[in-house]
Amino acid sequence: MLRTTVQVDGETVSYLTAGQDGPAVLLLHGTYWSRVWLPVLGRLAKAGLRPIAVDFPGLGRSGGALTLETATVPALADWVARFVSAMKISEPIAVAGHDIGGAVAQHLLAHDRLAVSRLVLVNSVTYDSWPAPHVARLLDPVVAAATTAGEFLAARREAVTTDLAGAATEQRIADYLDPWTDPRVRRSWLAMAGAAESRYTLDLVPALKRSTTPKLLIWGQDDRFEKVEYAEKFALEIPQTTLLRIPDATHIPTENAPDQIARALIEFFVA
Repeated sequence: MLRTTVQVDGETVSYLTAGQDGPAVLLLHGTYWSRVWLPVLGRLAKAGLRPIAVDFPGLGRSGGALTLETATVPALADWVARFVSAMKISEPIAVAGHDIGGAVAQHLLAHDRLAVSRLVLVNSVTYDSWPAPHVARLLDPVVAAATTAGEFLAARREAVTTDLAGAATEQRIADYLDPWTDPRVRRSWLAMAGAAESRYTLDLVPALKRSTTPKLLIWGQDDRFEKVEYAEKFALEIPQTTLLRIPDATHIPTENAPDQIARALIEFFVA
């Protein structure tokens, strides 16, 4: 596995990848960062795929910064299209999204921003499932501005610990928290939280109902906020959708069941 960079919009963009050849698979994160995809990257590469887990601007290891305007789902989808162009990745391309990254992936498909060959959503925001209460409070710019670094990191530690469920270790928690020690990354995260609006996914439903693109939902079924009931509704209403439930997992199931999830991804992407 390799972490490397490319220039997009004059800023350094960081991404994790594995494998040199094979069909590209674009992996998008949400309120975490590319670390959520790390447990499955090597397995995907061994199956002949080229997984690319990118960090959005200002998040993870990427340079730049997000603002309330550039952190919206449509703006992030436009940015992903520019990233794919900078990477010279051939289309059509398979796309997977976690959390808000799943909303971006849905937007790419519904609005033809990329030629998406297959779509995977992992504990993604859908319909009106978001923003979660602990994120929604930050829609108030006064609350966001008054949030201290210590308060932010404490809240993120609590969220990471819960979302990792049985996979939580002190080292893993520290890995997830590390980018947020940078004030620039904290500001970008607050911008993403401030731009979180469910209309961005609700507006996609009519186009998704017309879509014949194969879709796979992978869900940690004990997620407190992106509840499995939303995934069940999506699977019933959106054509060509299969749902895989991951027991004893919450919001980051890639950490709880990496082998099972990697197998499901490989079977789906190489079908």
